[in-house]
Amino acid sequence: MAIIHKVKSFEARKFYLQMAINSMCSRDIIELQIKSQAYERECIHDKKHNFELTLPPPLAARADNILKASYFMEVTQPFAGSKALLEKQIESEMVSRIKEVIMMLGKGFAFIGNQYRIVAKDNEYYIDLLFFNRILHSLFCVELKGGKFKAEYAGKMNLYLGLLDDYVKQPDENPSIGLILCTNRNSIEVDYALRDLHKPVGIAEIQLSKILPKDFIGKLPDPQELQDEILHTLEDLDSLEKNNDDQ
Repeated sequence: MAIIHKVKSFEARKFYLQMAINSMCSRDIIELQIKSQAYERECIHDKKHNFELTLPPPLAARADNILKASYFMEVTQPFAGSKALLEKQIESEMVSRIKEVIMMLGKGFAFIGNQYRIVAKDNEYYIDLLFFNRILHSLFCVELKGGKFKAEYAGKMNLYLGLLDDYVKQPDENPSIGLILCTNRNSIEVDYALRDLHKPVGIAEIQLSKILPKDFIGKLPDPQELQDEILHTLEDLDSLEKNNDDQ
């Protein structure tokens, strides 16, 4: 009933009904997916990847079907701060709500860990989020980037995928796949960065429901400090009223 009332397009209704069947998700989750325009993001918007150049055709088709052009995440509080801090906030939120993140990514994902450590010849590398996808039978590496996509992100992901294939992937598994999530993907660098990569990489936007504008950073009180100040003021008023009553 939620889908019928909130979605007008017949094709979009089929999409959300199939999502409900596949994931057995709740009404609240379906309404969140509708609010975030999951159908438009997955089926209409332009996807960016090099799967057809780096994977066998059947696997490339399955990977394309799973990848979305953008991902939407409902966050518990507004994010703010520098680019590096924003990336840490997004990662922390995703790990704390991993079940919702797995549903956001799509069918067949299992979470392995965050800041996943790989040691290669005395060098240490840390992957933001590592998953395994049962449909692709591949490790799925996710890197989070605050701000606009930069070409060097693709090179770093290429390195991580090589390390995963050499040090983590099991012999019977398919090649590892990478996903770079940026808060802004609108860049000509995306097409050029993907063109000459040797590893399968997708690049998508992550849209957050709450993000504090840069102009507000440092100008708004900390929520806990504000709460403490309000409680302190209420206590003062209560004490004043009691004194007045006593007089």
